Amino acid sequence: MNLERLRKRVKQYIEQQQYQSALFWADKVASLSHEEPQDIYWLAQCLYLTAQYHRASHALRSRKLDKAYEACRYLAARCHYAAKEYQQALDILDMEEPISKKLFEKNTKDEKLLKEASGEWQISQSSIKSSICLLRGKIYDALDNRALATYSYKEALKFDVYCFEAFDLLTAHHMLTAQEEKELLESLPISKKCPEDQELLRFLFENKLKKYNKPSETVIPESVDGLQDNLDVVVSLAERHYYNCDFKMCYKLTSAVMEKDPFHANCLPVHIGTLVELNKANELFYLSHKLVDLYPNNPVSWFAVGCYYLMVGHKNEHARRYLSKATTLERSYGPAWIAYGHSFAVESEHDQAMAAYFTAAQLMKGCHLPMLYIGLEYGLTNNSKLAERFFSQALSIAPEDPFVMHEVGVVAFQNGDWKTAEKWFLEALEKIRAIGNEVR
Repeated sequence: MNLERLRKRVKQYIEQQQYQSALFWADKVASLSHEEPQDIYWLAQCLYLTAQYHRASHALRSRKLDKAYEACRYLAARCHYAAKEYQQALDILDMEEPISKKLFEKNTKDEKLLKEASGEWQISQSSIKSSICLLRGKIYDALDNRALATYSYKEALKFDVYCFEAFDLLTAHHMLTAQEEKELLESLPISKKCPEDQELLRFLFENKLKKYNKPSETVIPESVDGLQDNLDVVVSLAERHYYNCDFKMCYKLTSAVMEKDPFHANCLPVHIGTLVELNKANELFYLSHKLVDLYPNNPVSWFAVGCYYLMVGHKNEHARRYLSKATTLERSYGPAWIAYGHSFAVESEHDQAMAAYFTAAQLMKGCHLPMLYIGLEYGLTNNSKLAERFFSQALSIAPEDPFVMHEVGVVAFQNGDWKTAEKWFLEALEKIRAIGNEVR
């Protein structure tokens, strides 16, 4: 009987998403090999894939494999994370470092076992360390400890610069300021870890950042020719148009992306925002209902529904219900907090609106919108000094935004500073005219 052939069959079934068949054979292989560590690992992997998280964790921990191998420790912790037992997952990750080979050197002279135990079934050291840091970050996020989550994601990237998930979790929804984004990019050991791909990685990472740059500044290096049509790259360009207030051009780009990939995850928030700005209520109604049907556990679905009810007017209670569902599904979903604030702002409920905007401001440090809306609320409650302070912060993030310029002009006007007010109003008007001329 050939055990290697059966092991390959297990992996083959996993690749084909036939997890029950994989589990059946993984279980038999583990018995036939007298519970070799690699076979128990694959058995636990199959149990994890069939959502039997506690069985998977038990298979590893009852044999103390989580103390011997980092791959097993990671998988055991991942099981508890999937079961939403965050503290237990953290406890497993924070155990002493596995002593892998030493454990086997003490207990056995069998070199074959040693070779297999540290063989192909274990992930490479840098990759498993990166995975552990990534998981630790997600656990801290789930426990609402943003500072430690951020640190963990940065560590994951230092071990593996290709770990895009860590980069995305750090930078999604404007979680870093422009300066922090710059420091993050500079701190990544790209040229050291992957000299042959460094131009590609730098382009892709930089493209995800710098949302306030002019759209025309997107330059694709020759070595990565072909990426100009990549949907992620097009979405980043659309975002730049959005933050430069060119909503028509943004809509043109996001619509093209949605045509090719109807539920493109990165495109949806920008597309929804553009539909709101261009007042396309029917299109948003159709999209939001489709999203809720297909992705009821995705916050963007309920965000879309909430935005629709905000748009149609006099449905703020409905809007709040759905936006609240979005923030329950993902507490750090900044766009939903901004829209939640709007639902109170239109009813002149200034305190509740500001509470939502402040939450958004904490989550979206690199975005000017929460600052702009907090300033607006302070302006409406006749607190022009504080309004001015928040408008200045918004302006430092988005110096080209005509809405912010206009509000700074309004404050100057209220203070009787006519010259300054005129300067800001003319600048805002100039920006709007320029955007109008650019629209094709």
